Amino acid sequence: MPSRDVPGNCNSTIRPQREACLNEWRSSPLLSLDFTMAALLTRLHHISLNVSNAEKVTGDLVSKFKFSLFATRLTDGAKQLAVRKGAAVFIVNERPGRSGMRMNENKLHVGKHDPGEPSNCLYDVSSRHPVDTVNNVCFEVDDVERSSRDLRRLGCNFMVPPTTVHDRCGYVTYSVVKSIVGNVCHTLLDRTKYKGSFLPGFEGVGNDSRSPDADTSCPITHFDHITYVCHRKTTQQVMRWYEKLFGFQRFFIDGGEDVDEGFVINQEGIGLRLTAMEYWKCSEAGIALPSTDKKEPDCKFVIAESLSKQGRNQVDTFLEQHGAPGIQHIGLYTENIVSTAGAMAHAGVQFFSPPQAYYMQVCKRQEIEEAGHSPQMLANHGILLDTDLNRDQWSSEKRGYLLQVFTKPIFAEDTFFLELIERRGATGFGEGNIKALWRSVQAHMETHSDDSQGEGSPKPVQTSQVLVNPDEENKIRVLLK
Repeated sequence: MPSRDVPGNCNSTIRPQREACLNEWRSSPLLSLDFTMAALLTRLHHISLNVSNAEKVTGDLVSKFKFSLFATRLTDGAKQLAVRKGAAVFIVNERPGRSGMRMNENKLHVGKHDPGEPSNCLYDVSSRHPVDTVNNVCFEVDDVERSSRDLRRLGCNFMVPPTTVHDRCGYVTYSVVKSIVGNVCHTLLDRTKYKGSFLPGFEGVGNDSRSPDADTSCPITHFDHITYVCHRKTTQQVMRWYEKLFGFQRFFIDGGEDVDEGFVINQEGIGLRLTAMEYWKCSEAGIALPSTDKKEPDCKFVIAESLSKQGRNQVDTFLEQHGAPGIQHIGLYTENIVSTAGAMAHAGVQFFSPPQAYYMQVCKRQEIEEAGHSPQMLANHGILLDTDLNRDQWSSEKRGYLLQVFTKPIFAEDTFFLELIERRGATGFGEGNIKALWRSVQAHMETHSDDSQGEGSPKPVQTSQVLVNPDEENKIRVLLK
């Protein structure tokens, strides 16, 4: 993974660009007249998972999904494990209640705001959500103090006020703001004055000399998108919140998408509304927000809500089992989805597969072959292909396309899964595949529900979702002792 350290003199060159970007931003007609200022996000730093057993979830991410454990923070009452693949970083936080951990906070200093007992999570809040959840998307900003003042003025609810943490490598300032979506929060992080490899308070896993990107069979590079599940008729409220406070703008999934309604499928038993948004960019002025990693594209956000006329579905199931709106799945961008899915399947990852009839349709087989792929090869891994019919500017010869596949839920509840996605010029989310994906997920949910009801007891944990390769599990346990 490229270094996240920011050169000491980089602000002298990029700050003028950001000021110009802000000036255009303030005058943008997309923003309301009472808009004062939103937090200027520069990049997505990491995503946090809050779980009951951090070792088990981390073991899955390492042994099955080919992430690398590279840093830990262990205190008397807290466990935070950081894994990465390319620029995609997860911090796995263990919910309060488990013990037996050692301290690794020597020479760590917290100032301005004391988060209290050492059991508290750094760069997050201690979650007491009743089920495993993905609940924090951390963004880097230039000035946490200023961003926090402006966001508070706009009515933001802060869970952690600006807090400075430092060690011998420098200073990091962060705050945590509660979002409008269920239990989701956002950490705002300024690490421009920090020269360490990750964050103060985390101890590097020094006995793992392998490069995090050494495994070429799984060329995952970054987070492609994050999908929220929300209650019905709340999408516009969520969109306005992110536009006003973080400067997000609408991203149209489909060329014929209705501005107010979003991308809607409301037929044949499928009732779904999808609406997407992305970081605001100074596209009109030709100025892009500088990033410490020029190769890392912005991550888009998708809002999903169910439509009542088609009956209950997996969106409703998420809300019921998760207990609140939240993050349903995250798309991992890979440069070779066939290789990645094959390696993960070999390691024990289970994927949703569409009916074989999907690959037997004459038009679909032709579409796959024209893109240079084998229908049988894609069928072996349950990979779907969708041609971007709305945006053909990427190539004068061929339209862009994407390939995608969903994993089965990785928590005990059906509340979170991952998606692998490879883009070849396409910018959407596989609109042509949504029906096939929807039905494969729905069939899994219904089968899972029937099995649980038939046993007359709560739904059992599927061993295929939680078993960890013994060698990897032992390695993680050794590292944590």
